[in-house]
Amino acid sequence: MKNERLRNVAIIAHVDHGKTSIVNEMLKQGGVFRDNQQVDDRVMDSGDIERERGITILAKNCSCMHKNVKINIVDTPGHADFGGEVERSLKMVDGVLLIVDAFEGPMPQTRFVLEKALALNLKVIVVVNKIDKPGARLDEVKDEVLELLMDLDANDEQLDSPFVYASARTGCASLDPNSQGTNFMPLLDMIVDYIPAPEGDPDGAFQMLVSSTESNDYVGKLAIGKIVRGTIHTNEQIVVTNYHGEKADERCKVTALYEYEGMKKVPHEQSEFGDIICIAGTPNFRIGDTVCAAGNVEALPFVKISEPSVEMTFSVNDSPFAGKEGKYVTSRHLRARLYKEAEKDLSLKVYDTDTTEAFRVCGRGEMHLSILIENMRREGYEFQVSMPKVLFKTGENGEILEPIDKLVVDVPEDCMGSVMSKMGVRKGEFQNMTTHGSRLKMEFLIPSRGLFGYKSEFLTDTKGEGVLTSVHYDYEPYKGDIVRRNMGSLIAFETGKSIVYGLFNAQERGDLFIGPNVEVYGGMVVGRNPKNEDLVINVCKEKHLSNTRSSSSDEALRLTPPVKMSLEECIEFLGDDELLEVTPENLRIRKTILDRELRAKANFAKKRGT
Repeated sequence: MKNERLRNVAIIAHVDHGKTSIVNEMLKQGGVFRDNQQVDDRVMDSGDIERERGITILAKNCSCMHKNVKINIVDTPGHADFGGEVERSLKMVDGVLLIVDAFEGPMPQTRFVLEKALALNLKVIVVVNKIDKPGARLDEVKDEVLELLMDLDANDEQLDSPFVYASARTGCASLDPNSQGTNFMPLLDMIVDYIPAPEGDPDGAFQMLVSSTESNDYVGKLAIGKIVRGTIHTNEQIVVTNYHGEKADERCKVTALYEYEGMKKVPHEQSEFGDIICIAGTPNFRIGDTVCAAGNVEALPFVKISEPSVEMTFSVNDSPFAGKEGKYVTSRHLRARLYKEAEKDLSLKVYDTDTTEAFRVCGRGEMHLSILIENMRREGYEFQVSMPKVLFKTGENGEILEPIDKLVVDVPEDCMGSVMSKMGVRKGEFQNMTTHGSRLKMEFLIPSRGLFGYKSEFLTDTKGEGVLTSVHYDYEPYKGDIVRRNMGSLIAFETGKSIVYGLFNAQERGDLFIGPNVEVYGGMVVGRNPKNEDLVINVCKEKHLSNTRSSSSDEALRLTPPVKMSLEECIEFLGDDELLEVTPENLRIRKTILDRELRAKANFAKKRGT
């Protein structure tokens, strides 16, 4: 039986193709907001980091009404590093809106999310967004989407997916590429008419697959998912089970029940099959669990989330400044926080190591792990992280396999040479090139480790005009050694405060990361050396005073402004013998071995291979 009062749809796309802006307009024109209500841009991006960076990190739920039909909407991330959020969200819906930029066309993440949707046999509505953008290529983009569908072995019904042409900025949509339309009704009509209503047995025993969890200050942990069959009431007895036998069955009672109405969770006494709901009852809900009626325990299988490809080591801060700035500094705090994150994010894996002071954290990419680091930093945690490394696999014949990314770069024509040169050094294999006016779109297959530290170089090479995107492609045999960076570090000689005189002498050696009057310690990295070697400098050095030399002459010294690096840039810069000290107030790069003599002995032994 179908529940014709409901439609469940996910919004999927490549990063920055307008998913959250589309949701904004659907909510506005679906009657969620008052006519005179002030509504922020990208209202679904509720997290501080999401609003600061303009990206979606966590999948979120909302709903709107159209023609007396409730449309449950799942807004998903577009960045490849958060693909796990997309994969688990697709289990809650019966169709997807595939958003494609009218100028850029299908990009790597477009292929990834579309492939997942087709594998689940979901109905697809293709929305060509930003049709008012200069240089929009509506006919070419439509052909590119159809080629992508054929390349992914879509069936006949999926190849006949309808196209809607929209501009989220102006709030207009149309079925005709030559007409901009006047509102979003054509898109809402298409969702109601084309996306199938959820099917299920209304009289069967209650069953729901947990696709997401979140915490509530009043009722505790909430399990979010779609009701597969039956009806649920508050205070009803339920059993939480797991298809893979990862936990023992637990009996509990539904203490709270919510449905999504607009952007709010509204309490309900009962909910029926097909709806996306939140229930509270036990703190032990986990993603992938099945919630069943007490008298009929039957677990549902959960989608297999793609494995992580990058790892970093998170460890307790042991620098000379340890414990001065953070609120949570012990290994117990660090371990509890990491394992808590792994419960919410299935594409993140956390492992204990031989020591209780360090933990292996595996994720989808540098950004995936850097967002975790930034969140922990803002929560008051103080810790250290190592350089990111890729996770290798062993093939059937015993050979080493490494993760390969599909890289797409969009650059001005005059930047082609520098990009091709850097790709050669980083073992990138050229695949394809297309021209759009004065810009080139080039595709490469490149080892994931070849992209470490490349983003800042790429922006410099393209004068800030290039666009770089990548998505995991496959595992292939090891491609050989890659030089990760071609510069060395400037290392502080002693502990103290940086002095203008010492900095003035040091800045001739390279770019400094600090200014005057900054606390440093011996072994801390205070700059970068353009020569590919580490250099110890004394930034705390003072001028010796005499009758003919006074401190007032320091005023004549001119310092170059220090280089201020973001968290991602610090991670990109890290070498294999360096750590990043993360505190709520500072980011400090340091050598793993702080003592100068011990570090020199370790480097000598490494060169000799002993």
